[in-house]
Amino acid sequence: MPTVSVKRELLFQALGRSYTDEEFDELCFEFGLELDEITSEKDIISKEKGEEKAKGASDVVLYKIDVPANRYDLLCLEGLVRGLQVFKERINLPRFEKIIPAEGEGQRLIITEQTAQVRPHAVAAVLRNITFTKDRYDSFIDLQEKLHQNICRKRALVAIGTHDLDTITGPFTYTAKAPSEIKFKPLNQSQEYTASQIMDLYRTDSHLRHYLPLIENKPRYPVIYDSNGVVLSMPPIINGDHTKITLNTRNVLIECTGTDITKAKIVLDIIVTMFSEYCEKPFTVEAVEVVYPNGKTHIYPELAYRTEKVKPEYINKKVGISETPSSLAKLLTRMCLKSHVTGNGNHLEVEIPPTRADIIHACDIVEDAAIAYGYNNIQMLIPKTYTIANQLPLNKLAELLRLDLAAAGFTEALTFALCSQEDIADKLRTDISATNAVRIANPKTAEFQVARTTLLPGLLKTIAANRKMPLPLKLFEISDIVVKDPNAEVGARNYRHLCAIYYNKSPGFEIIHGLLDRVMQVLEVPPNEENGYTIKAAEGSAFFPGRCAEVFAKGQSIGKLGVVHPDVITKFELTMPCSVLEINIEPFV
Repeated sequence: MPTVSVKRELLFQALGRSYTDEEFDELCFEFGLELDEITSEKDIISKEKGEEKAKGASDVVLYKIDVPANRYDLLCLEGLVRGLQVFKERINLPRFEKIIPAEGEGQRLIITEQTAQVRPHAVAAVLRNITFTKDRYDSFIDLQEKLHQNICRKRALVAIGTHDLDTITGPFTYTAKAPSEIKFKPLNQSQEYTASQIMDLYRTDSHLRHYLPLIENKPRYPVIYDSNGVVLSMPPIINGDHTKITLNTRNVLIECTGTDITKAKIVLDIIVTMFSEYCEKPFTVEAVEVVYPNGKTHIYPELAYRTEKVKPEYINKKVGISETPSSLAKLLTRMCLKSHVTGNGNHLEVEIPPTRADIIHACDIVEDAAIAYGYNNIQMLIPKTYTIANQLPLNKLAELLRLDLAAAGFTEALTFALCSQEDIADKLRTDISATNAVRIANPKTAEFQVARTTLLPGLLKTIAANRKMPLPLKLFEISDIVVKDPNAEVGARNYRHLCAIYYNKSPGFEIIHGLLDRVMQVLEVPPNEENGYTIKAAEGSAFFPGRCAEVFAKGQSIGKLGVVHPDVITKFELTMPCSVLEINIEPFV
């Protein structure tokens, strides 16, 4: 969940009243938020860097508030205050207005076809006659950073650029050029650099270096120019210093470029709806015409209002309450979802404002109704369906077997379900195609390429990591293995295996054989061919020739036991012989 830090004094001033810490904590809970921490800049620096570094830092009290990840409208002081004020019915939800300038007077953003291979989408808007203070400016910058980390996915999907419109002249061009052809003075720098030099400059920057991989391997870098060739920004890395916003800025151009047009439109809507309240004419936004490479045009921001119809009984049933339609409409209006009753009380017509991109389905409306009603006010009832939980039989069997194997002197190990192809194929002297293994499409490391098809490699690696322990080493594991199965719903199937290993100066085949007999004894499976278990000589690539047996039970092969092949032992960096037993325990459930 994103955490929003707001100054307590500013928050109370905007809310029009003061709260004790306990009262504000309760208010946050009622609104579906959580007051995570009460701190100050000095306390934060002191915890992170020590008291010496914290000298001179501000003592202003900060509230750290946890906000749901989908509530982009609550990521700044302005949105938070507006939401709480509407919730407490102190103000009505403002109506946002898009102003479209007369033809030829508005701003235009022209997208060229070169951007298609880098970041093809761009949207823009203008905040006219806005008044910044230091706190408003800080909130404006902080909201952009919060959006970058949240919905923008660290600028991978959307990058935001804000510019002083009075320092540039439209129309603006969004294009992509070779790094050597782009040259400008980056934000807060004293000289011009080419795009390649900028990438080198910020390679060690703690904040910006994380965004360099987004475009550094592309043949062209995205860039926005004004009509005079002044660079506004090189998204998603850095803005130009020429268009830097200050406290004296009166007109702000906001552009959002990215790979996801839907997210870009949401981000633009959020920024302009949060800060248009500081414009000379509050809650108005000047539209920008965006011209696409194919010649089509679109006006942004969309600031789209839409309506949804929900049945009151649907809300009452899902939440577990019995409110009247008018009462439910009032609850939803408190959550910034203006609602009224229609159709003789059979439906609620809910207006979704552009700030509430999180409302996708009727269940989202139900959730807001429940928050406004108060989770603590919902009466607790015994469920109508009476059920008793029970342990899965396979898990119960596995637990009982673990106890008996431990009693037999074996130590349980728990190994990774993922391993390398080498572990289950080359090291076990078999071909990967014969293993029927499920592969990971994009493995992060060579250690986790496939799902294991046998428990043996995990136990051998565990022994290799514990070679200094006194001999003998007796380990076991009861876990799932995974193999492809075209008949299964997901194309693969899990099997619960038992694997035990004995590692000593001598192979100890008799120890492993004895363990098999003990397992069958506790499973009440007699040693006979008809309705019990038997072992028959067999061959296995991982086993020493003539020292391998196949285990049969209930008319089917359930696994193998034997002495591990010396080549396998060597490949796992071991030096002593060992014996192993691996069987499928599912037939005994």
